[in-house]
Amino acid sequence: MAVITLTTDFGTRDTYVAEMKAAILAIARDIHLVDITHEIAPHDVLEGALALEAAAPSFPADTIHVAVVDPGVGTARRGLAVAAREGVFIGPDNGLFTPFLRGARWSAFELSEREFRRPAVSRTFHGRDVFAPAAAHVARGLEPARLGPPVADPVRLPWPEAHEARGTIRGAVVHVDRFGNLVTSVGAEALSSLGPSVSVRVAGRALRLVGTYGDLSRGGAGALVGSHNRLEIAVNAGSAAAVLGARRGTPVVVSRTSAPARRARRQS
Repeated sequence: MAVITLTTDFGTRDTYVAEMKAAILAIARDIHLVDITHEIAPHDVLEGALALEAAAPSFPADTIHVAVVDPGVGTARRGLAVAAREGVFIGPDNGLFTPFLRGARWSAFELSEREFRRPAVSRTFHGRDVFAPAAAHVARGLEPARLGPPVADPVRLPWPEAHEARGTIRGAVVHVDRFGNLVTSVGAEALSSLGPSVSVRVAGRALRLVGTYGDLSRGGAGALVGSHNRLEIAVNAGSAAAVLGARRGTPVVVSRTSAPARRARRQS
């Protein structure tokens, strides 16, 4: 059974998500539909891209990911299908698929063939009328190349990265999750290169590196490597964003420190 995921900024109050699912099911009934999230902040393309980066690798490699965070809907921006190592990604060509455009193991196609969309296309709802039908056809076995001509220059977002020099890594907060944890651009691999003893500074506070949330006292702040292999700032049973007054873009600096010297053993 084919798997199609949905990632949008639509929320669940309105009927938009259900209409997209209906458009898929009208073409392909034997589909497993998975909602990644519909709570992306409105029009926040970077947040949508980060959500896809976090979730898509957990799915089978032949999964079709439909993503709609599309402030440019109805304009000259292209619709896009990207076939990558992590799956097929379908949505607007506005940078949503930046994490999957690294290296050479991808191909992209413009969604221009009318036979693979709904007969009537609303200028304000391409998620239902263009992207969902294209995904359903791919789920039924259509090669993405049949959706339209190749695209050599898909839009890429400026991607948040960390930079290391002289034992110091400089990065930034890239996402605040619903618990108030601050997800940063510092990856676990870069962090490990500094060794076991580091200091993490954010919003004027120097924090220790711990293994998990429970290693902190209740209400205490610290840094840890989260489940997506990024450095995170957390407060045990609280919100790091609120406690530290931090948000996306807040600088994060990780520095190598010297391990404290052991006390000399007392002579009896």
